[in-house]
Amino acid sequence: MTEGSGSPIIAIDGPAASGKSTVAITLARRLDLQLVDSGSMYRTVAFLAMESRCGSTDEMAVGAIARTVRAEYRAELPGEGQLRVFLGERDVTGEIRSAEATGAVSDVSRIPVVREEMVDLQRSMVSRSGAVVEGRDIGTTVFPDATLKVFLEATAGERARRRYREYREKGIDANISEVARQIRKRDEIDSSRESSPLAIPDGALLIDTTEKTVAQVVEEIAEALEDV
Repeated sequence: MTEGSGSPIIAIDGPAASGKSTVAITLARRLDLQLVDSGSMYRTVAFLAMESRCGSTDEMAVGAIARTVRAEYRAELPGEGQLRVFLGERDVTGEIRSAEATGAVSDVSRIPVVREEMVDLQRSMVSRSGAVVEGRDIGTTVFPDATLKVFLEATAGERARRRYREYREKGIDANISEVARQIRKRDEIDSSRESSPLAIPDGALLIDTTEKTVAQVVEEIAEALEDV
């Protein structure tokens, strides 16, 4: 597919808790574009690995799970609220956001076959009318020729506070020091993995979200899209 101005593909990348999901959802609704949330795909793989008790580092077993996710994953973005994620007819929206699944994402996401399956899934989901695609390797690997590439960042402390608030709002028991440790671990793994490491894409719009509202970030991206 050609990522032209008539069917824009907006790639949004960044580290954990940098604001990708919230910004991507808000932007997709504003521009009336499809949302492709790669993070929810990896979370689904991680959740199923935990549920099946195969372990998040068993490459053969997790690879088989990734193929199942590729075949059965679907997502719906309602007019309000968060993205709903389904595996076949099973709604796994809440389960993939558990602390256990979150802790396993970094392990499953660095397995090459998992990344291959998820990249294929992401590409297959993008419609001809364009999409907002968010993740960690969208602008570098999945859609390197995206209409607009965006990289969000925030301080480590702010990202830990955001993830901690997210857990608390969902009734998940969490310790902010442990949350910060998990984020540091995820950053290290994401940046050092051999397959599609986290990196700022060439030509990306770099936005520090530490002291900005979601509305401000979305407005900045929308204005940049007009200039493409």
